[in-house]
Amino acid sequence: MTGGPLLAVAASYLVGSIPWAYLAGRLIKGVDLRQYGSGNLGATNVLRLLGAPAAVAVYTLDAAKGMAPVVVFPLLFQFEPRGGWAILCGLAAILGHVRPVFLLWRGGGKGVATASGVFFGLTPVATGIALAGFLLVLVTTRIMSLASLAGAAIIPVAVAATVGVRTPVFPVSLGVAGFVYWTHRANLGRLRRGEEPRLGRTARP
Repeated sequence: MTGGPLLAVAASYLVGSIPWAYLAGRLIKGVDLRQYGSGNLGATNVLRLLGAPAAVAVYTLDAAKGMAPVVVFPLLFQFEPRGGWAILCGLAAILGHVRPVFLLWRGGGKGVATASGVFFGLTPVATGIALAGFLLVLVTTRIMSLASLAGAAIIPVAVAATVGVRTPVFPVSLGVAGFVYWTHRANLGRLRRGEEPRLGRTARP
């Protein structure tokens, strides 16, 4: 019984490791996006360097990397949906996005898009609330990192309000929120100094 779920966790990490932003840079511009802009393989850097259509595609694919393991893998590997193994699969996908094996564990994204896919699969209502907060901050400030941090801060509150604090998803939401803040520590420094760029400024290769 254990072998299947463990295989699912390993597969989730591999799925999370697919570097869609890197592939987009290579296919569209023939460049390594880690050498341009923020150097981050996330949708924001794709937006600034490759444009909105590419950014939407990369965000969707990165979110799907998180959603597929928690929605599809319980069916394929026969374990409980939204249970402990499904949560571990989601965390493995996030880890793969941030430390992708296909790029030798370097130069991944910050985990926001993949984490949003994980939580959409686990708690869609709470994630919808967090997404609304994300969009509100993004529209009013045009600072993607600030919107991402706001969404990360909202998700544990939304999980607590919709499914309760006794569900295993709640401590996971706290941990993932903390992890997102850790991956954005450089952005937090720029925000404090008033140096964080707003959307609309491009630095295309």
